[in-house]
Formats: sequence, structure tokens, C-alpha cells
Amino acid sequence: MTDVQAPVVRMCSITKYFLDLGANKSIDFDLYPGEICALLGENGAGKTTLMNILFGYYACDEGEIFINGERILPSAPRDAIARGIGMIQQHFALVPSQTVLENIMIGTETGKGLFLDVKGARAKLLRLQERFGLQIDPEAKVWTLSVGEQQKVEILKALYRDVSILIMDEPTAVLAPAEISELFKTLRILVQEGRSIVFISHKLNEVMAISDRVVVLRNGRVVSLKRTAETSVRELANLMVGRDVLERLVKKKVEQGRPVLEIAGINALNDKRLKAVRDLNLTVRQSEILGLAGISGNGQKELVEILFGMRKPSSGEVRIDGVALEAGHPSSAIRLGMARIPEDRMGTGLMTDLTVEENLILEDHNSPEFRRWGVLNARKIRQFTDSLIRAFDIKTAGGDAAARSLSGGNLQKVMVARELAGRPAAIVASQPTRGLDVGAMENIHQRLLKESERGAAILLISEDLDEVFTLSDRIAVIYEGEIMGEVPAHEASREKIGLWMSGVRQ
Repeated sequence: MTDVQAPVVRMCSITKYFLDLGANKSIDFDLYPGEICALLGENGAGKTTLMNILFGYYACDEGEIFINGERILPSAPRDAIARGIGMIQQHFALVPSQTVLENIMIGTETGKGLFLDVKGARAKLLRLQERFGLQIDPEAKVWTLSVGEQQKVEILKALYRDVSILIMDEPTAVLAPAEISELFKTLRILVQEGRSIVFISHKLNEVMAISDRVVVLRNGRVVSLKRTAETSVRELANLMVGRDVLERLVKKKVEQGRPVLEIAGINALNDKRLKAVRDLNLTVRQSEILGLAGISGNGQKELVEILFGMRKPSSGEVRIDGVALEAGHPSSAIRLGMARIPEDRMGTGLMTDLTVEENLILEDHNSPEFRRWGVLNARKIRQFTDSLIRAFDIKTAGGDAAARSLSGGNLQKVMVARELAGRPAAIVASQPTRGLDVGAMENIHQRLLKESERGAAILLISEDLDEVFTLSDRIAVIYEGEIMGEVPAHEASREKIGLWMSGVRQ
């Protein structure tokens, strides 16, 4: 990529407001042929809004868009798709009840006469899977797939349409290290073929590894444009948040107490009625953080659903402070003092049709603090929710704003704020910082460490090894529903953990 080439995308003075909240403020953005341009910024900085305007999800209030030199006014995604633009959203646009193949074929109009050419589409999909190393069963129903597998479907859907401009919003958030490596090989092949990629990510090491240029947004404005070779992780982090970001968290040595969360002999089937969790035993003590590492799709989803009371195990039990969880009853986990941070914030963590305030009190709205004689105390609720919005730096137009108006990272902050507000005895955090910027990630990591210091037993389920090594006192690895091994964090090596994640015992 050289600057003498004409840009394939030119966005000029793009401005977009949601009520009084300025998401984009006179932004200029160019994308050149055969380049990977990283788009960085804190949650709510305007990255996804800008790309949603390019893809036709939103209309800008002011500004112009040019594709290959031609001025366009995309009024819907189909207009962008017709011009060779594809977008992989942070929150997937898949039909759960349909198969992988059916989802990929949607809108492609591939057919013979009145009938879809399913056989031809399947052959094309298999060729793409072979070429790019994105293996997944074409006949699997999307609702049976893990989040990581659904991400692969989204990538294949874009590749199937042979896009020339690909927007990727947090594409690695749900992938394991080996899968990220394969994805990067795919992206390099695409740009070698002349395609152009916008790469939205909060993982700065990945940005440094894969991008050619970096555009940094802050508070809806462009604050910096850098060639990747001429910057550093630290500089980018500071540009994103507008201040120095801590390079390392201070993890105090805290004496661990009694067993709080006990998982005893759990066996469970997945949605395909296949064994997903196999005789799993784990104990988390007071003031301990146990990091559970593993590649997506190895039983984490089913284990979390059992812990949250959303799935019944075929055998075994979960105890909190010695009291057994009532299988299949989410209220039991809440009643026994478990904070629950699920990986799927949109599906199970929040109700996006409700306001931010309503989501923050979702589990406590019947408590005596907020309700008396059947009437909600609006003043107390507002004081409580405003304090959480400030403490967790949730970027929102206010507590009465619809949750769906928030960025993905700010939705995550709403959920974490709600769950940690009640001083829980046990915390089960599944991918707690997925999709968060470095400043927000630092904030939540610090809060989890404070909860541990306070005495909470924390089970951290994460595919981010940096996160696991940073926070954990002890690390366990799950593979095909079994615990491959456990080791104190200070004795763990990435090589050993990586082998366990691949199913290799030492």
C-alpha cells in the first residue's frame, strides 16, 4: 500500500448524533487498496458507528462517502454489499434456527430457476473452508454452535460473497491463539489479492502484528493517524484513552480462606445431546482467582450454564458455601450470592430493550432498598445507578437511555457493574473483558482483584491467556469437557498451558 494510490474508501466530515450524544464529529477516514487499517478507540469512541454508516446501517447527519471515487449514499446494507463491502459485526447477524450453510447462502440469490443451488453452495463453502482453514460443519444449526464457531460462520459468510472491502469489528475476541494465527493468514491472503480490510480491535499486540496503518478515535473525533511500523503498543494505548495506562496490575498477596465455590463430579450434555462436560471437579477458595483456560467449544458454555442455573447437569452438583445450587433455577445462584458474568451479554446478560437503569437493577428491583409497599423508590434507584455509571465509566446519554443504544463494550460494563455491586461470595466471570478497550479492561481487572482481596472466590473462564496469567492464582485447562491439569499460576508456562489446551497431557 502506498499513499499515491487513490483510496477505495473516502469518508469526509462524517458526523452522527444520537439525541445529544455525538458519536462521530466531522471524521475523515480513508482506506487504500491492499491494506489493513486498524481503527482504534475506547468503547463508545465512535468506531462501530463510523463503520455502520459505511455499511448502510445508519445514515450520517453530515458528510460524504466515496467508494472507488464514486460518491454514494448507502441507505441499507444491501447497497454496501452490492459495492463489494462486507461487515462482520461484533454481535453476530445469524439466524439461530438455520444451518451454517443456510446462513451463508442468505441473500446470495444463487439458484437454478426457482430453486436454490444448495449443492453448488455447499461445494463453494467447503472450498473456502479448505482454503482459509475455517472448518465447521455446514449442516450444524447455528444455535448449537459456540460463540467462537459462530464467529467463523460470519467470516465465511463475508468470504462467500467475495467482498473487496471487509470491515471486521473485534474479529479475534472469541478466537483462541491458534485460531487467531489462522485468521491472520487468511487476512494476509486477502490483502495480497488486492482486498482492503478495516480491523477494529482492542488487542494492541494484534494491531501491531497485522495492520499497515492505525487510525485512533477518541470522543467521536480522529486524534491520530499512524503507520504501524512507526508506533508502539504503549503509544497507541495512551492515544486511545488520553492518559498513561498502567502497564502492569498490582496483584496483592492475599491469604486464601475456606472453599466457597465447589464443582463436584459434573457431567452434562450439549444441545446436540453429546457429552460436553465429563466428571469435572473444581474448587475455588475465598480470595482466590482460578483461571479456567481453553479453546472455545470445549465445554465452557455448558459449564457456565450449569453454574448459572440455566442447564441441568446429568450428574454432580455445585455448592456455594456448602449449600447445593438448585439445578436449572437461575434464582438459586443469585440467592446464594453468586455474581454471574456471561460471555453472551446480548443473549443472556442484559435486556437491551430496557433502559441502562433498569438493567442495572434487574436482579435487585424487588429488594427493600428499591421497593417499599410495592412502589419503586425512583430517587434511590437513580442515586444507585448514577454511582455505578460513574464508577465503571459507562458512556451513555443517561440512566434512562435504552441499553441497545450503547456500544458493545459499554454494555459489558453495565453487566459487570450490576453483578459486582452486591458484594458476592462467588463470581463466575466468562470472558469478562471480551471486546473492551485497554482502559476499560484495566478497570475491570482492578475490580476483580479488589473483589478477590475482599474475599470473593472467583472462577475466571477466559480464552485470553494474557488475562488468565495476569489475574489468576491458579490455572486449570479444560479440553473436551475434562480438566487436563491444574497448576499454580507462578509455576505455569504458556507452553504447558498451550499443550493442555490442545489436548496433550505432559
